[in-house]
This record gives sequence, C-alpha cells and structure tokens, in this order.
Amino acid sequence: MMTQATLSLSQRWSPALAQEARETFYLLPEWLELVSRLYGYKLLPLGLRDEAGQLCGFLPLCLVENWPGSRRLVAFPFSDYCPLLADSPERAQVLLNQALALAVEYKASCLELRAGPCELLESKGSFVVSNLYVRWLLPLAEDAQTAWSRLRKPVQRQVRKASQSGVQVRLAERREDMLSYYQLHLRTRTKKHGLPAQPRRFFLELWETFAPSGRLRLWLAEYEGKPIAGMIFLAAGSTLRYAYGASHERYLQLAPNNLLMWQAIEDACGHGFRLLDLGRTACANQGLMEFKRRWGAEKVPLPYYYYPQQAGPVSTSEESRLYRLLTACWRRLPLSVSGPLGGLLYRYLG
Repeated sequence: MMTQATLSLSQRWSPALAQEARETFYLLPEWLELVSRLYGYKLLPLGLRDEAGQLCGFLPLCLVENWPGSRRLVAFPFSDYCPLLADSPERAQVLLNQALALAVEYKASCLELRAGPCELLESKGSFVVSNLYVRWLLPLAEDAQTAWSRLRKPVQRQVRKASQSGVQVRLAERREDMLSYYQLHLRTRTKKHGLPAQPRRFFLELWETFAPSGRLRLWLAEYEGKPIAGMIFLAAGSTLRYAYGASHERYLQLAPNNLLMWQAIEDACGHGFRLLDLGRTACANQGLMEFKRRWGAEKVPLPYYYYPQQAGPVSTSEESRLYRLLTACWRRLPLSVSGPLGGLLYRYLG
C-alpha cells in the first residue's frame, strides 16, 4: 500500500534497505525538512510499508519552481545523490508510478530523479538519461598513518607545504565560525565559479540542525589569524561526505585546501568512518576531477533521469554557451549584490 513516509528519526527501515538508508545523508528526515522549509518547496515523501510497518520503499520528492508558473518534481533538491530505495523491483515500480502520477497531478513539466545507477530507470525508454556528473568515493583506512601512506607524493608535499607555511587548521565550534565560512563561500561562488550562493540562513540552519550531533564538521584554515579556506563535511552512518568548500584566491599558493582535506581524513579515520564521499563533480570540470583523483578516490557513475524531457539547472552542461555567458555576467557582480540576490534566486536552482 502506498503511503506518505513519516518524517521522523523513529523511521523503521526494512532490513534490506536499512544499511543504504543509514549511509545516505540526503535521506535523513532533518535534511528533507530543512530544504523544503527553507526554500518553500512542497515536500512529497513517497513510502511503502510492509506488514510489519517497516519502510520497504522510499522516494522523497519536492515540487520546485523553475520560475513562476513552471514546476519540476525533483528527488531531491540540492542533493547530489538520492537513490530510489525499494526492496524489490515490483515495489520500485510502484514508487515510480506514483511519482509519475504526482508529476501529472501537480502539472510538473519534468520529473527529475538523481538516483544514480538504477536498472529500473535505465530500462525505461521514456526517461532521458543524463551523465553530466560522477561521484568520487575514497575508502578510508583504519588509522591515519596508513591513510597517509596511500596518498600520492605530490599531495603529501602540498600538505606539508601548507603546514610549514604557517597555515593553521581547526574544527569549528561556534555558530560564528559558520558565518566566517559563509563569507568565503560567497566569494568563491561569485568570483571563481560565477554562480549564486546559498543564502546565509541556509548555512546557519545547517549548523544548528547537524553540528550539535556531530553530523556536520566544519574545518577552517587560517593564516595569520584570518580564515582563508573552509570545508563542510556531513556524516551519515560510517560515511563522511564532503559537501561544500571555499577558499580565498589570494592564498591558494599556501595550499590550504590540501591541509584541510588531510585534516578531515585524519579525523575521519580516528572516528571510525570507513568511506569519504568527495561528492558530485561535473565531468567537464577537469581541474576538480584531478584534485579528487589525486587523493586516491574512485570515480563512480552518477546518472540522473528525466521524464519526459531533460530540464532544470543541473541538466545544463558547464561547457554550454549559455552556462559560460551566465557565469561570466555573475562574476562581475559585487559581493554586496550577489549575496542577497543569490539568496533570492537560489530556490529556483533546486
């Protein structure tokens, strides 16, 4: 029987799904609620329960506006990877049928599923498959010494260089640290990538929701007492995920990002994490692909599926003329303008 899944920490998963659900941050009820509430999306979490009342199928959807009057149904906004979880092909089909029915009911122009490799969706000739992105996964060693020995020599040299140059790395402990990170993030998104940044409120709520339980780790790199780079990691089960990163371009020669990443890996090994998910990367972004490859991460396919047509911001190639034009224009904006304006526009980028 199809029901809306209960969004609470007391969710009971069937044994067949429990492990994957536990390791997938983007299925956490707190994440689903935060994103839908902050950006004003209608949350439509589809769930199937077995005779014991356990979830045997789950697909969280949000109704996202492209612009006023145009909608997409997305699983899940601002989430790189959101699998269609089901303990049998038949139940997966039930969830998919319900998602398609909701797309019709809400007059959505597109159903977008960020499910990663999925045999059911691959077999549907009616779905458009997009392979613009890949994931990078790094198995973690049981101890930091072994993890260090696995790093390539150039990476080790960059880590040492940052440390010897006087870069200091620390784990954030206060809400104000997130505000420092946001300033770096805004600058990086605007001046380097030419893209709108998430609103400041998003990062503050992310901190308040996940930092107290240790599921959010914010690492800051400082030079002469000034924050010059930062990385946010999100934890679920034994998986730690690199979610956001930012750095001041003036200090990149000090290699702060390398020291940050190593500190996060060292800490993760000490806390028993077994996998570091380095996140989604556009295949066109060869520089970022190489950075993740150098840490020993393995490239994993990350197909997205669209019905009846490919649409939405994440379906646009970074090599396209439109993408290059828009990013070139955004880079020209002063931070005092790009911050508030990006915060207003970001809900349309889900």
